[in-house]
Amino acid sequence: MQGLVIKSTGSWYQVHGEDGQDYDCRIKGKFRIKGIQTTNPVAVGDQVEFEMEPNSDNGVIFKLHERKNYIIRKSINLSKQAQIIAANLDQAFLVVTLVSPRTSLGFIDRFLVTAEAYRIPATLIFNKLDLFSDEGLEVLAEYKSIYEKLNYPCYTVSALEGTNVPVIEGLLKDQTTLFSGHSGVGKSSLINALLPGRSIKTGEISESSDKGQHTTTFAEMHTLPFGGYLIDTPGIRELGIYDIKPEELGHYFREMRDLMHLCKFHNCRHINEPGCAVLKAIENDEIELSRYESYLSIFHGNETRA
Repeated sequence: MQGLVIKSTGSWYQVHGEDGQDYDCRIKGKFRIKGIQTTNPVAVGDQVEFEMEPNSDNGVIFKLHERKNYIIRKSINLSKQAQIIAANLDQAFLVVTLVSPRTSLGFIDRFLVTAEAYRIPATLIFNKLDLFSDEGLEVLAEYKSIYEKLNYPCYTVSALEGTNVPVIEGLLKDQTTLFSGHSGVGKSSLINALLPGRSIKTGEISESSDKGQHTTTFAEMHTLPFGGYLIDTPGIRELGIYDIKPEELGHYFREMRDLMHLCKFHNCRHINEPGCAVLKAIENDEIELSRYESYLSIFHGNETRA
């Protein structure tokens, strides 16, 4: 039988079968994908084939269909392995907050680089609009300006008050969309606003650390009443870049990619080489310094945390 993986709890997967029923399935034997060392060989969004175990209500996944794309991150504690967050996406949304907790520009850039590398359109959703002072709104405008100049769509919402939630609904219609972000950014609250009646658990912010408490402990796909799928993921505290070579990194920064052909050397690293068009653009304030700092951080293999 063929099915769609809609939930992952580590060793077990919930598969929505072509007969409309949901089945709890495990993986058959040493199920590994060639060329990729991952902690989870099957991910939410995967199309799989499975068979029922004898005298059991459980299934066994024995085949994984080819993926259109996927979002992946390096396992922070297992440097040679990676975790596939979700597969077969039409778009990826990063839910961002500037307070309680603050999402760093470096974290945003790492998410966008990963999306670029796997050819997944990315959108930034700035949540908790209800908490912003006038000064905060100015900072928000600065953040949005950085990414809108690069043609990344940016939206502001308040999941708590329902501000602009209908706008997000329109973006999700008939699409398979990944929702990601730090713990505590209000991702679950926003999903609850989009899916009334589902009552996805929300968490409080820790006063001591200003970090969110993990409320989603596994990836799960939800069917949208207006068409499409929404994939909710556990809050991510760090986003390790996986399988992007340093010499290829510039291709995944849009503003750098547009200038690279003007560099004096074809293998320019954009760090200290003479005749570098990227460095010239930074001097002329044509490239945002925060973006270049993110490039250097990733290039030198530094990890970023919330």
